[in-house]
Amino acid sequence: MPVAMKISDELANDAKPYAAAEHRSVPKQIEYWARIGKAVTDNPDMPVAMVREILLARQERLSDQATEYKFG
Repeated sequence: MPVAMKISDELANDAKPYAAAEHRSVPKQIEYWARIGKAVTDNPDMPVAMVREILLARQERLSDQATEYKFG
């Protein structure tokens, strides 16, 4: 459910180059940052890079892009 929010011009401007580099809209970039921030807050002992990789792996699984890892 979309919700209208007021954010600072500074945050929107900060998000623009990241959004362009990641092929996201500015609102989606800010949503991504919020999701990462929440995950890091919920898991303070985990490095940010690991949190990002876990979120990426979850998305790959949800979109049927994950492949099974074979040991050995």
